[in-house]
Amino acid sequence: MDTLALLGQGFGVALDPINLLYCFLGVLIGTLVGVLPGIGPVSAMALLLPVTLGGTPESGIIMMAGIYYGSMYGGSTTSILVNIPGEAASVVTCLDGHAMAKRGRAGPALGMAAFASFIAGTFAIVMLMLLAPRLADYALAFGPAEYVSLMVLGLTMLTFLTQGSMVKALFMACVGIVMGLIGLDTINAQHRLTFEFAPLVDGLGIVPVVMGLFGVGEVLNNTEQAIRRQIVSAKISGLLPSRDDWRRSWAPIARGSLLGFFLGTLPGGGAVVASFSSYAMEKRLSRTPDEFGKGAIEGVAGPEAANNAGAGGAFIPLMTLGIPPNAVMALLLGAFIIHGLQPGPLMIANNPGLFFGIVASMYIGNVMLLVLNLPLIGIWVRLLKVPYNVLFPLILLFTIIGVYASSNNVFDIYVMLFFGVFAYVIRKFGFESTPMVLAFVLGPLLENNLRKALIISGGELSTFVLRPISGVCLLLALLILLSPLMPSLRRKRELVALDN
Repeated sequence: MDTLALLGQGFGVALDPINLLYCFLGVLIGTLVGVLPGIGPVSAMALLLPVTLGGTPESGIIMMAGIYYGSMYGGSTTSILVNIPGEAASVVTCLDGHAMAKRGRAGPALGMAAFASFIAGTFAIVMLMLLAPRLADYALAFGPAEYVSLMVLGLTMLTFLTQGSMVKALFMACVGIVMGLIGLDTINAQHRLTFEFAPLVDGLGIVPVVMGLFGVGEVLNNTEQAIRRQIVSAKISGLLPSRDDWRRSWAPIARGSLLGFFLGTLPGGGAVVASFSSYAMEKRLSRTPDEFGKGAIEGVAGPEAANNAGAGGAFIPLMTLGIPPNAVMALLLGAFIIHGLQPGPLMIANNPGLFFGIVASMYIGNVMLLVLNLPLIGIWVRLLKVPYNVLFPLILLFTIIGVYASSNNVFDIYVMLFFGVFAYVIRKFGFESTPMVLAFVLGPLLENNLRKALIISGGELSTFVLRPISGVCLLLALLILLSPLMPSLRRKRELVALDN
């Protein structure tokens, strides 16, 4: 009964006209981001973060969340019609979705993608509503030592799932932690890594860093790629799947929802791993696996359900522990902090209206997405024809305006441009930005909890091993670090590695 009462309070927050407007703008922009290849939810959220600073924390977070789960919807449109994933989680949808489109079944493919996304997204929201407050109660028992070990485990697991060398991923995580230490020491107010340069005293802002890495950096990388777009020209009709389509798809949707939600809660997991895992599972369970890749509707329903459930599941560790499991949630954590909020068990306990307001807005946003996606497919098809030599300069212009508007500081523009070039260069050498961003956001939290744990224990490092939860997390992190030495685990890692 308490949960229903709190949910009612949450709908009171979400149905505020301003919050409804922000929710609508978020899911609309998220769908647009998913449709247009080469942008991605992280870039869009970084670009629009300054826009949210003028409103209330509720409206800002609601809009940012809407962009994230809205992009999961929009990515399927591009995958099916153009055979180019709008964002990484829709890569698998290309395989069977575009094959269905070439056979004249673009309508049912788009319809099933939308319905599977809606069902899985709703399931993830219900699970978030039911599980997060309970997990937050247990998380209240966590001390500084447990938080340190949990963050170490999260960063280690992320490096395990990141594409390419684990050594490179660990190196980037270390760079991110060092970046997070720039500025004033939080305890003794001493300058650290500022090199007598006044603008660095306040540290590096998350907005210019992330907009540089994922906005400018992605534009620079995409300008080198010759993307050929062959849009399905046949008239799209019959968006409602047939009874046979539903008979073949209901089980993949159910399995994808469960699998996606579970994988979304894991650090480094999320929508990308969930969609790949769902496709592999459906192909293995199918009685006709030879149809996969040739237009099997199960190959659309399962992965689309999984990536949307994974997007919802990613909110669990952020809301209950204050630890982001992926780069998108790291940016959302930054948005919370900028608004003066710290997500975690205390936020749910002390400010349930905010938490349930976000949950209620996700219910409303899911309905908006279902209503928006199917009727607006014609508009999305026209947007896909926008030349990239027009689109990318506009993105650069908006990033510069957004960074300056967020702080009124020209130095932040230079920081953004530096990290944009930095992202472009490191990509050439096989390094990924995601571990660095997560470590940059978690670095100050990791340091504060590490120092608190050592103060409480009188400087005894054994506290991290002797406390049961902390010891288990460190043991799991050690096993993950040693996993490349085992050939079988190394092969499995290569199968599930993220393709950011």
